[in-house]
Amino acid sequence: MTNPDSRERVMPPMPDEAPVSPPAVPARAHASDPRAAAGPEVANVRGRSMTLEKLNAYYGANRAVKDVSLNYAANQVTAMIGPSGCGKSTVLRCLNRMHEEIRGARAEGRVTLDDLEIYGDGVDVTAVRRAIGMVFQKPNPFPTMSIFDNVAAGLKLAGIKGRDTQEVVETSLRGAGLWDEVKDRLAEPGIGLSGGQQQRLCIARTIAVAPEVILMDEPCSALDPIATLKVEELITELKRDFTIIIVTHNMQQAARVSDTTAFFYLGELVEHAETQKLFSAPANPRTEEYVTGKFS
Repeated sequence: MTNPDSRERVMPPMPDEAPVSPPAVPARAHASDPRAAAGPEVANVRGRSMTLEKLNAYYGANRAVKDVSLNYAANQVTAMIGPSGCGKSTVLRCLNRMHEEIRGARAEGRVTLDDLEIYGDGVDVTAVRRAIGMVFQKPNPFPTMSIFDNVAAGLKLAGIKGRDTQEVVETSLRGAGLWDEVKDRLAEPGIGLSGGQQQRLCIARTIAVAPEVILMDEPCSALDPIATLKVEELITELKRDFTIIIVTHNMQQAARVSDTTAFFYLGELVEHAETQKLFSAPANPRTEEYVTGKFS
């Protein structure tokens, strides 16, 4: 597949992966990017859009996701809701090719980041996971690392050089709304933070390498209400710089943080609409039954 530009800001690999050669995945625009020649308005684009076309996902012979087509707009928050087992988390994992890491799992269909098909021939899977970051359900800071090193780890693992690490760490912690709480104890273990702080530390680690898209898999399910509120406020701020796709069982949370909401049921996309419209005047009877609590 032809690389549409030569961008280089990408997501870190998973902790047990080694850095790789320059990827076949676009990252943010810089001086050598063809988009930069179009002028500052184009060159300063932040988040990227993603599109699914007839996505099918399997666990062995079981088809868990069925012909899903969906657009995730750049610099917006898209929430995916639905009962347990409806396929929303599987869809999320297909967006950065994590789904295929499960034994016997595979995906079919088209998934694009802007105009790059991420399942295309020659695309570096590790680079995909750098460009499309993920925040997991439970906070997962590296247990043996300090707060500072947890944030800096992404740069080191990705082999990104030429950036001031201290500046990146501070900027990322500020971006995650955590700097003022930890600036005097950066050398302390990240695992010593509260659950909500650990989750924001993981968000800081993700944004340190400037991904295009951030995936969030029920990021507040293990947090108390106060910590949840802080993460929700952070999501609203992050969408200025990133495209956010969040899976949540909490419909109130979806209503608070998202611009659009997609409702899934039995592996199918039932409805996708502006969040206010989907919750107040859904077009599909199944959506109405779900959002009014007639089944869960």
